[in-house]
This record gives sequence, structure tokens and C-alpha cells, in this order.
Amino acid sequence: MTIYKSRIITVSIDRDWREVYDFASIPENFQRWAAGLGRRFEQSGEEWTAEDPDGRLIRIRFSRPNEFGVLDHIVFAEDKETRNAVRVVQNATGAEVMFTLLKAPDMTEEVFAADAVAVERDLQALKALLER
Repeated sequence: MTIYKSRIITVSIDRDWREVYDFASIPENFQRWAAGLGRRFEQSGEEWTAEDPDGRLIRIRFSRPNEFGVLDHIVFAEDKETRNAVRVVQNATGAEVMFTLLKAPDMTEEVFAADAVAVERDLQALKALLER
């Protein structure tokens, strides 16, 4: 069994958790707040295509809408698959959004730290967008 180093990055959003989930679960909305994932999202069957931050073509498969606040997605880039676990949960009258970042075996500590900064920036962008 292999277990990767992980880091859970969270943000509290002063908005009903269902509203946060409803907005964040729409793939077209990701490009409004998740710059670390990509831009130019287009649906292609059950998957989506986009350009990653470096301009490379990626495919993304998002979890289906659900009542549990699950926003998981798999990113397919070149010959690599990255699974991302994201949750929106109730936090009193607001929401907590949690992203579990995993350090892949070929990832340096510097790249892992940079990814954590990018995820934090994206979650803060989501917060700013939804708390307007």
C-alpha cells in the first residue's frame, strides 16, 4: 500500500453551503474561480476539455451533482491522471470548502508547495466571488 503526503486546504465562505455547492458544481463556473485548473472550458460528452495554466490541453471529468457537497474531479493531462477530492460542507449558516492536495511521487516539495499556494488562491477567489 502506498500513501502520499497530503494537505487539506480550506476556506470558510459566508454563504449558505448549498448555494456554494450549486455554483461550484457547474463546470463552466470553474474558469471564474479556479485559475489553477484551467481556462477555456468546453464540454465534450461527459468530459470537459480546457487549457491548463501552461496552455496545454487537458481533459476533466467532474463528479455528478449530488446532495453531499462532493466536487471531485479527475484531470487527464498527457499520460497522467490526477484525482482531486473537493468537498463543500455546512459550517453554521455558511460553508466550508475543502480541497485535499496529494503529493505525487514525481512531485518535488517546491512543486507541492506551489500547488498548495495555487489551490489557496483559487479557494480565496471562490470566496470573494460568492461573498460579493
